[in-house]
Amino acid sequence: MLDRPDQGRLVGDVFLGRVEAVLPGIQAAFVDIGVEKAGFLHVSDVVHQDGEPSENGRDGQNTPIQKLLNKGDRVTVQVTKEPIGTKGPRLTGQVSLAGRFLVYMPFSSRVGVSRKIEDRRQRSRLRALARRVVPADSGGVIVRTVGEEATEKRFAREFETLRGSWLEIQRTAKAAAEPGVVRREARLISGVIRDLFSDKFDSLTVDSPVIFREIEGYVQGVAPDLLDRLKLYRGEEPLFDVHGIEEEIHRSFRRKVGLKSGGHLVIEPTEALVSIDVNTGRFAGRKKNDPASLILKTNLEAAREIARQLRLRDVGGIVVVDFIDMDTQKDRDKVLHELRTHLGRDRARTRAFAVSELGLIEMTRQRVRPSIFTSITDACTHCGGLGRVFAPDTVMRRVERSLKRAAAAKSERSLMVRIHPEVALHVLDSEPDFRNRVSSATGLEISLRDDPLLGEDEFRLLSGRAQVDVTGKYATV
Repeated sequence: MLDRPDQGRLVGDVFLGRVEAVLPGIQAAFVDIGVEKAGFLHVSDVVHQDGEPSENGRDGQNTPIQKLLNKGDRVTVQVTKEPIGTKGPRLTGQVSLAGRFLVYMPFSSRVGVSRKIEDRRQRSRLRALARRVVPADSGGVIVRTVGEEATEKRFAREFETLRGSWLEIQRTAKAAAEPGVVRREARLISGVIRDLFSDKFDSLTVDSPVIFREIEGYVQGVAPDLLDRLKLYRGEEPLFDVHGIEEEIHRSFRRKVGLKSGGHLVIEPTEALVSIDVNTGRFAGRKKNDPASLILKTNLEAAREIARQLRLRDVGGIVVVDFIDMDTQKDRDKVLHELRTHLGRDRARTRAFAVSELGLIEMTRQRVRPSIFTSITDACTHCGGLGRVFAPDTVMRRVERSLKRAAAAKSERSLMVRIHPEVALHVLDSEPDFRNRVSSATGLEISLRDDPLLGEDEFRLLSGRAQVDVTGKYATV
C-alpha cells in the first residue's frame, strides 16, 4: 500500500450531506458532502432519516429511493470509495467504525467474524465473546482478523470507545449547519498500524524519529506486546534503498513482467479494465514433445504472479486475464484453483470466474482508492495522455532520495538541482522549505534552478563550481 499524508484520503470519513438530486431511473441520489464532487448514494445504502436502516438493503426488498429521500434532505453518510477520474466518492448511510479488534455497525444487529479466521470453533468462540460485550439494540460488530487473540475485556473497552464515537458523530452532525466532515478516519500512521501491524509481522521499520514516536505511543495503547518489533532506522543509506522498495515501485509501472520459467505477463491498464496477457516467451521452444505440460506450468506460475502484481499495483475494478490456451478442463481447473488460492491472501475482496474455452478469466478486485499507477503519475501533456510522467511531488521525492544518497557517499559538498519549471512552481507553492530542510538533513549545500529544456519528470544534479553532472551516480533509472 502506498499512501501520503497530504493526499486527502476520504475513505472511512463520515460526513453530514445534503441531497442534491434523487434519480429514480438508477435508484440513486447525489449528495453534497462539502468536497469538490458530489457523492453517489445507491438505494441499497440508504438509512431512514429516523436512524433505522431502510428495507431496501441487500436483502431483496425494493422500496423506491424517491420514497426514502428528497432533494434537500440532510443525511449522515460515510465514504466507501475514493473519487476516481470523473466519478465522485461512493457513499453509504450504513456507517461502520473500525477499531483494532472490532468494526462497529450502529445500524446492524449482526455479530460476525472475519472470513480470514477459518477455524469453526474459533469463529464460534469469538462470536459468543462479542455478543457478550454488545448490549441489545446498540448495533452490531464484526470481529477483525487481528482480534483472534483479544480478550473479552479488550473487546468491551473498544466497543465502548466506538459506541462513544458514534454518539459524538450524531451530536456533531445535528449541530452542523452546512455539509462537511463530522469524523475523520484514522490518518496514515494510526490507520496502517491499526489495520496491518500484528504478531504476524516480524518487525516494522521507520526512518523518521517523529513518526516513530507517534507509532510507539499508538502501539503502547493498543498492542504493547508488539513494541519490541518496532524499529527506528538510523542508517545513512536511504531506507528505500536498503530494501529495494523504490526499484520495486518502478517495476510496478512496467508493462512486461518476467516469469522465472522464461514466460512473461503484459499488463495494460485501460479506462474500463486492466488486461493481462500471459506468454511463454523464449521458453516456448523447449519441451516440444510436451507442449501441454509447458503451457500448464507457465499458466500456473502466471497465476501466482498475477495475484502478486494486483496487490503490488493496488489494481481495482475489472481484470481480464488471457491465459495461454489449454486443451483440457482439468488443466483449466488447476490454473483457476491456483489463482484463487493466491488471491485468497489479498486483503481486498476478489472474485475470479471460471476459465473460458479461450483461456480467459474475468475477475474483479475491490477498488476503494486509485491504483499506485494513477496515484503517483500524471497524464503526459506531450502525448495526449497515452503515456505517463511522474507527478511533481513524486519528482521531488526522487530528488530528495538522490540527495540523501549523495550525502551518504560523502563525495559531495554542494549540489545544484535543475528541475522542470512546473516542478519548480510546485516547490514554491507546496514545499517552500525543501532546500533548507534537505540541506539540514544531509549537510549538503543545495540550490534549485528551473530548466525548461528538461522533461516534466526529469532532474539533474550538478556538483561543485564546475557543475559536473553527477545525476547518474545518485539517481535511480
